[in-house]
This record gives sequence, structure tokens and C-alpha cells, in this order.
Amino acid sequence: MSAPPLIILTGAGISAESGLSTFRDPDGLWARHCIEDVATPEAFAHDPARVHAFYNARRAQLRDPAIQPNAAHHALARLVAAWPAPALLVTQNVDDLHDRAMAGPAAGSLLHMHGELGRIRCLACGTGRRWAEDLSTATPCPACRQAGGLRPDVVWFGEVPLGMERIEEALEDCGLFLSIGTSGQVYPAAGFVAALRGRARTVELNLEPSAGTHLFDAAEHGPATQVVPRFAERLLAEWT
Repeated sequence: MSAPPLIILTGAGISAESGLSTFRDPDGLWARHCIEDVATPEAFAHDPARVHAFYNARRAQLRDPAIQPNAAHHALARLVAAWPAPALLVTQNVDDLHDRAMAGPAAGSLLHMHGELGRIRCLACGTGRRWAEDLSTATPCPACRQAGGLRPDVVWFGEVPLGMERIEEALEDCGLFLSIGTSGQVYPAAGFVAALRGRARTVELNLEPSAGTHLFDAAEHGPATQVVPRFAERLLAEWT
């Protein structure tokens, strides 16, 4: 029997053990910041300086040498690289920890559906590019030189996630779906498991049960750095 096409969905929980804050935990980012103030197009139009300050702080955290991919990121990189069937790693995370863990051909199997903190986009000319430093309303666009139009190239609430056509095509063929470190509350990603019921084996790997745990065929709960490498090794032993 050949290995099934694989989709892996990851959320903030996989990066928590690398030192990055999650969003929906009691002490997470949305407990300390109002979504409407920092993560919507309307917030950026109303107070771009405040939005820039929020994302500058998050971008600076990624520059901290202490923030590195953890064992779960590396285990998924090995799994995707070795999987003998089509594999797609879809992350809701805007950090670059999956990118750092994945190298070579496997990097093409990574899709940031909520954008990337390390990229910017100009509202004036549409140019996007990699960016690691702070932004402000005075920062000129490297392409058109206009100031005030640069924004983080992330998907805010009310905006359409990236790569949905590729994701939907992969869901059509998927035979094995893993959901890792997600709250099960953010759509459309939270709806993937329901769309696959009866068509693919679905497994949740999470620190604790998510809002949609009951929708999965199986679930294993515990720290990502323990649960994910162990599960990935079992899969590779079974299918390779």
C-alpha cells in the first residue's frame, strides 16, 4: 500500500516552546492587545504607528538568537522531506521557524496561509519583499520610494488567507491530515478537519484538546517537542 497524500496544519502552539507567544491562551497576545487595534486593515488605516509598533516588537523577537526552531519544527521538516507521497505543510504562523528548519526541495512544501512577519508589502505599488528591520510611517518603499504605504505582509482579520487554491486542491487528494498546535477556532483552517471527515485519516497533536478535538479520528496531547517527533517517527517507520 502506498503512502497517503499528507497535509500538516500548524498553529502558534508549535512555536510556543521556542519562546514565541501564542494568541489565544489566557496570557497570549490577544489577552494583552485588542485585535481591532493592531490586526485589521481598519486599525492600520486609523493608527498605522500603533500597528507598526506591535509588529516591530514581534519582528525584533525573531531576531533574538535565542529564538530557534525546536524539535517539533525539525521533526516535521524531516517528515515532509522523507514522505513518499505529496506533502504540504500549511502554517497559520507568521514566524519563520518552519522556514529555518526546512531546507532544499522540502521548502517548496511550506505554505504560510497567514503571511510572513519577515515580509512587507507596499499599498501604493503592490511590491512585496523580505524585510527584517522596523517599519514606520516614514519608511519609504524600496521600489516606488513612497512613504507611509508599507505594511507587514500578514493576513489580518477580515482579509483572505493566502494560497487557498493550492490548499483546496491538496484537501481534495488528502489521505492523512495532521493538525498541530492549533486552537481550532480560526477559520478557514479550523474547518479543514470537518471537510475531510470520511475521506482522510485525521489526527490532532496538541498541548491540550482544541475546540474541535471531537472531529478528529485520533488525538495525542502533550508538549509539541515531545509529541510531534515521536508521532513523526512512527509515521516514517510505517510508510517509508
